[in-house]
Amino acid sequence: MSTPHPAGKQLWRLREFVTGFAGLLDARADQAAILHGGAALLRQLVAHDDWLPDAYAQPHPERYQQFLLHADSAQRFSVVSFVWGPGQRTPIHDHTVWGLIGVLRGAEHAQSFAWEHQQLQPAGERTLLQAGQVEAVSPDLPSLHDVHQVSNAHADQVSVSIHVYGANIGAVRRSVYHPDGRRVPFISGYSNSTLPNIWDLSIETATP
Repeated sequence: MSTPHPAGKQLWRLREFVTGFAGLLDARADQAAILHGGAALLRQLVAHDDWLPDAYAQPHPERYQQFLLHADSAQRFSVVSFVWGPGQRTPIHDHTVWGLIGVLRGAEHAQSFAWEHQQLQPAGERTLLQAGQVEAVSPDLPSLHDVHQVSNAHADQVSVSIHVYGANIGAVRRSVYHPDGRRVPFISGYSNSTLPNIWDLSIETATP
């Protein structure tokens, strides 16, 4: 157990998550096993809302924010905080890689989409993800969907979710889908230019 970060944040939680997730990938598990084991790790992380630095939980008045928290050196995975102002939502979009979404604060609505007769149609009911819950996306597993739309479930408060993707997601060429069927490529990038320092162990003191 570590003492709190000087800013009052338990950053060791993020470090342990990143280390655990890297170990999962080092084991060369298949994608289903990665998502299963990774979901368990992410549930542990989002079960505590005491570690995300305030700088990576700031809403924007006009659009959602996407803050990079960690990128694996081989770009095997990335960890991102999504910050949703009241009523904000994404367009319908894909990922092209596997992903895990865990709600840290507030709640989100998620609607999956699937191709039917060359048109995108809602797939199943819109789900409500509450704090502590985790959902997966994948373009490769038949039981999951890769195309969805996510929105803040609250019209009067900020929601925050932690996402893990099987790539450096801010550099991946993906697509958004318009109601008229148009497919528009995009690369999301990130809202931040600095990362939280989870590796400075000098600021933490082990306790018995």
